[in-house]
Amino acid sequence: MSQRIVILGCGESGVGAAMLAKQKGFEVFVSDGGKIADHFKQELVQAGIDFEEGMHTSSLILNAHEVIKSPGIPEKNEWVQALRKNNISIINEIEFASRYTQAKLICITGTNGKTTTTSLTYHLLKKAGLNVAVAGNIGISMCRMVATGNYDYFVLEISSFQLDDMYQFKADIAILCNITPDHLDRYEYNLSNYISSKFRISSNQQANNLFIYCADDQLTVENLERRKGDAQLVPFSLIQKNVPGAWISDAQLFVQLNENQSNQFTMYTSELVLKGRHNAYNSMAAATVAHALHIRKDIIREGLTDFQNVEHRLEFVATVRGVDFINDSKATNVNSAWYALESMDKPTIWVVGGVDKGNDYDMLKDLVKEKVRMIVCLGLDNTRIHEAFGKDVDMIINTSSAQEAVHVAAKLSKPGETVLLSPACASFDLFKNYEDRGRQFKAAVKSL
Repeated sequence: MSQRIVILGCGESGVGAAMLAKQKGFEVFVSDGGKIADHFKQELVQAGIDFEEGMHTSSLILNAHEVIKSPGIPEKNEWVQALRKNNISIINEIEFASRYTQAKLICITGTNGKTTTTSLTYHLLKKAGLNVAVAGNIGISMCRMVATGNYDYFVLEISSFQLDDMYQFKADIAILCNITPDHLDRYEYNLSNYISSKFRISSNQQANNLFIYCADDQLTVENLERRKGDAQLVPFSLIQKNVPGAWISDAQLFVQLNENQSNQFTMYTSELVLKGRHNAYNSMAAATVAHALHIRKDIIREGLTDFQNVEHRLEFVATVRGVDFINDSKATNVNSAWYALESMDKPTIWVVGGVDKGNDYDMLKDLVKEKVRMIVCLGLDNTRIHEAFGKDVDMIINTSSAQEAVHVAAKLSKPGETVLLSPACASFDLFKNYEDRGRQFKAAVKSL
């Protein structure tokens, strides 16, 4: 009798897992407490996969040999608790997918920068002609990619929620971009739990694997002993030279992975397409992976100059009457907004606000004083933004739609300035999600 796999949650990762499990001969059942999107439902029907929506049926879930759960379902969920009580294994779709591929796995996590680093690393490998796919917390699920294609390399963005349900999985190359407090509601408001989750990226690594990390990130460095693998440490830094490692000195980016200096990769930082301090880190991390995979230096250099950044992450929208408009809607926390503001090199009108996740705005005050001339609030309740920055800028104006925010910012801006949407907050008060917020912002800019 074939083993039964139950999938909890029917988003992209759930459907991908269902497809792969079906392909590998498992009895598959999908259960979602909410409504399943029509296109996903159609896929399940066509594949002959049983499912339920708007409910969870105990007798159909607790008879599983193994459960693949959506990363969005927390540990305290009653069904997760019931599965634990019944000693039923719970994993995520990346763990499941990794059982069915021989590809080298390049895995990227971190509180901020992981999407850009993942996309840039994929760009460099693709440019070099490698047979590579990008998956995980970005785009198409890894299970779907494994079910429908055969790849030599996977570049995977992995969130802490995904790492929590990974056990046997091993990264050939792991990147930890940084650690700052985020999602603490999922970790019992205990930063230590969140840090442990991030370091799971190195679980099962061996001496021939690489663990690439930011040597300038205090929480990472202080907790390096939490690594669970034996991988070779490869730091990257804006401050100090490390060999092996990557660093920036005299306006040049260097990568050197052994004592052979003739094999060193170098390029001028002025050539990097991604600007700002945070993007220098992302570029170093991606270049280190490419260099470790023996990609030609001229291809790495070219890839770091022609990469197009991901949508909603410091995405240039347009210049209208001498004013640049930038969409950084993906900045849903204070730390992300700090990176965005830090990279501004013109006087800035900052569009900020939304659902405040208990934000501490203190870390932004110096940057706001230095870079921001005016604030346009985009949210239903902007009290804390007024309290935090009222004395630091010329003016704070409240708006309640992307169109209104853009029109106000355009009217009050001067040629040579930048209008930056970098909300530092979640989007659910006025928008479906951060993508919806970013797209409405871009549409409003294009209608000016």
